[in-house]
Amino acid sequence: MQQRSLVAVSALAAAVALAPGLAYAQSQSADVSTAPGFDTALTEADASGADWTLGRTAWGDPDLQGIWNNVTATRLERPADFADRAELTAEESAQFSAELAEQRAEREAQPHTGYAASIWFESSDELAGNRTSLLVDPPDGRLPPLTSVAARMADVVAEARRASPADTWWDRGPYERCVSRGLPGAMMPGFYNHNYQILQTPNHVVILVEMIHDARIVPMDGRAHVDEGIRQWLGDSRGRWEGDTLVVETTNLPHLDQRGVAVFGTSEQGRVIERFTRIDENTMDYRVTVDDPATFTAEWTASIPMRRIDGPIYEYACHEGNYGLTNILAGHRREEAEAAALAASK
Repeated sequence: MQQRSLVAVSALAAAVALAPGLAYAQSQSADVSTAPGFDTALTEADASGADWTLGRTAWGDPDLQGIWNNVTATRLERPADFADRAELTAEESAQFSAELAEQRAEREAQPHTGYAASIWFESSDELAGNRTSLLVDPPDGRLPPLTSVAARMADVVAEARRASPADTWWDRGPYERCVSRGLPGAMMPGFYNHNYQILQTPNHVVILVEMIHDARIVPMDGRAHVDEGIRQWLGDSRGRWEGDTLVVETTNLPHLDQRGVAVFGTSEQGRVIERFTRIDENTMDYRVTVDDPATFTAEWTASIPMRRIDGPIYEYACHEGNYGLTNILAGHRREEAEAAALAASK
């Protein structure tokens, strides 16, 4: 392997280990860190042999039911070191996995106070199909530029958060308040609880998201979307079949000006199109396209691997144990008191 490749892989391992966009989850039963890399180019025959056929429900629809996990070491956006490379070689990918595992072991060996990534996070050392980004469109693996209005709004929001980080709970995002991660955020890997249960009936598909206990109920009967004046945290979804692919189109989303590891939302003009295609017994090709002209200068598409697991899905009792939000507010009150005392002493 050339020296540049080794340096670049090391840089990618460090970036993936530290940056938002990682995938983690909570239960060992859902650990898929040893699963092979997901290859979106796989065919049914390639994936599981000619003897595998897609199962059907009693009413004839493709059977996507089960519990699925989307943990992966591949980030949403491609690191700068790999600006011209959509995929690594198998050798480079193996080197990446080894270095990432070594970095994690080094961090685990350091003194800590009851916190360990191996306990709290579900992580993977595997790149999805050796890919350097989950984004497949634009081809450069980077999110499209923000519109001029969205860029100015992002600056205003960032300044407001610096000036008022925790005056009230309204200053904290919907994730910290145990409300929702929005869309497409609810379907994107973050750090733990990357588990999704899919249930089907003749007229509906239900997608139960373990994180933040979101339950998406998707009508499949051709009904129209609700009135555009009705906004919901996860929007208004409608499903249809295109061959053996489940297509879910979601509109009526709220304005959620957050784009990060925990929450990723859209403007009210946003539209999210998801495609679920079962490739073999244990593999799902999940693709999400975000069309949000008020935020991005172009639409974008990510391909996120999903692997079937045994489960179970655990209750995510976020509100009942949300001591973090209480402590964030209390901590800020303490900072304010200390700042006031310091000012008074001068």
